[in-house]
Amino acid sequence: MVRATEAQKYVWEGAIPIQIHLHESEVTTLPPPPPFLILAPRVGYLPLLAPQIKPLFSGALPPGTDTVWFDYKGLPLKWYIPTGVLFDLLCAEPERPWDLVVHFRGYPSNVLTPCEGEDAIKWSFINSLKEAAYIINGNCKNIMNMSQSDQLELWHSVLNGSLEVFLRVSSKLKLSAAEDEYSTKMYPSLTKTRSISHTENSGPSKTGRVPVRLYVRVVAEEIDDIEDASEINSWEKIIYINRPLDIRRGEGKGFSLGDVMKALLPEYFEKGPDDCTGEIKQDIVEVIQPEDVSGNINLNEESTTALEPLEEPGCPTKCNEIKLIRIQGIEPKLEIPFSWVVNHLMNPDYFLHICVYVRSF
Repeated sequence: MVRATEAQKYVWEGAIPIQIHLHESEVTTLPPPPPFLILAPRVGYLPLLAPQIKPLFSGALPPGTDTVWFDYKGLPLKWYIPTGVLFDLLCAEPERPWDLVVHFRGYPSNVLTPCEGEDAIKWSFINSLKEAAYIINGNCKNIMNMSQSDQLELWHSVLNGSLEVFLRVSSKLKLSAAEDEYSTKMYPSLTKTRSISHTENSGPSKTGRVPVRLYVRVVAEEIDDIEDASEINSWEKIIYINRPLDIRRGEGKGFSLGDVMKALLPEYFEKGPDDCTGEIKQDIVEVIQPEDVSGNINLNEESTTALEPLEEPGCPTKCNEIKLIRIQGIEPKLEIPFSWVVNHLMNPDYFLHICVYVRSF
């Protein structure tokens, strides 16, 4: 049996306090319904809150067909991005509670892809899992061959926040990207227990291929504190990068989060004597080009932005500086071992979602 680590428990138990208001244009009663307070799981998806929210607002809605969507300060929120990632990306200064507006009418189909209830979210999650499996193992046979009962149990573990069930079912998929050499050194007894467990269950080998999704928020104005950054009013101001990594670690070589960020966003790192993370070594971390993992898997629509330049056209001399990195609500130091991050902070879809705030000046 695969045991959960303390970090995994914190991730799965993590929740964001949200205060939800019904949009004023959809209020047909006086007084208007009061806002609804709820704890939203970090690893969940906002539309999954609809069954709890709708009964409180349904009496105030105008006639029409219900199609739930949310906005934050006027920005429609993409339903297939995990709730925790949206919060980390859009709230430079974490809000508690997070003030969101829910809509049941006027779906912005020019901004958001259609979401037809829980089934749409489930299949989006399964497709992400297939993509991650293809990146890690070079195929997604284990996902495609899942029994219907295992597939439903895996999805319900995400719905219900059941880490124990998730680990039991997902262990059959043999998705393991990187050896956690940090935990191996610090907790050898725990590693031995896991090794025995993996052996008994024909556990996965470590392929060194890591599915990564980067969300880069560029701040152009002159500010001293990143928390003073302007609000995001368009998704065009977010650079989405679907860029998997191939990690090949030679004997005695380790790699940090800083090494990986250099490989993913080299334009934001300047080499110099004060560089604390050291020069990136191509035999340790390699960015896999999109064509290397495409196969018969359809990547998400935004993945094409991985090929776009991060600097504005015509501004090759602009200086760029990474101000903040967030993963699962944590702001890790660049020196942290990347293998630990991969093994403990991945989302249930087996992608490592990284939010990056960049100052461009």
